[in-house]
Amino acid sequence: MFQLPILNFSPQQVAGVCETLEESGDIERLGRFLWSLPVAPAACEALNKNESVLRARAIVAFHTGNYRELYHILENHKFTKESHAKLQALWLEAHYQEAEKLRGRPLGPVDKYRVRKKFPLPRTIWDGEQKTHCFKERTRHLLREWYLQDPYPNPSKKRELAQATGLTPTQVGNWFKNRRQRDRAAAAKNRLRSQGPGVGCDAVRCSEPAGPAGSRAAFSCRAERSPPSKFCSDI
Repeated sequence: MFQLPILNFSPQQVAGVCETLEESGDIERLGRFLWSLPVAPAACEALNKNESVLRARAIVAFHTGNYRELYHILENHKFTKESHAKLQALWLEAHYQEAEKLRGRPLGPVDKYRVRKKFPLPRTIWDGEQKTHCFKERTRHLLREWYLQDPYPNPSKKRELAQATGLTPTQVGNWFKNRRQRDRAAAAKNRLRSQGPGVGCDAVRCSEPAGPAGSRAAFSCRAERSPPSKFCSDI
């Protein structure tokens, strides 16, 4: 019968490898490494008390869609404050994705608020302090700086920025998408203002429903703006 090789790593060495792979964003290799770890009861007990290993298991569970395993890890192990931001993001995003799949459509801000109320953060990854759902000022400042350099970051840059801010790459991508939408809407609005009243129907869709000839009340313009996507739109 085929047997996996025994890895003679100490818990500290395993934790170091997990941290390195987590920082690199190589989730596939991280998953393979966790799968190769020994399954002896004594070894498992030691690893299950190590925060870096538990955090790595949670990250792999999230990226493989194993949300039940993710919730079990987060609800049954106490994490230090340094891990809270990342694990909170995983908890919320997993519940958002489950709700989207159930409803068959993207969630709006109200939908996400209801999800957060229904599935509050467990105290194992939350110190009990009330927070707004929007990102912290330091995080927003860093996102804005990167946005000015490149409004369309590639996946590698998204992972790098996610690591720097404690967010997930999905959150970073959605922040950039929302920011681009707001900038386009603001630019269109400024063009209309500069052109003066009654001008600029290239930026809006204008229609004149049936009514008395020359009736201004019958004239309406509807701006062509796409709805905001995921995550806090007022960041």
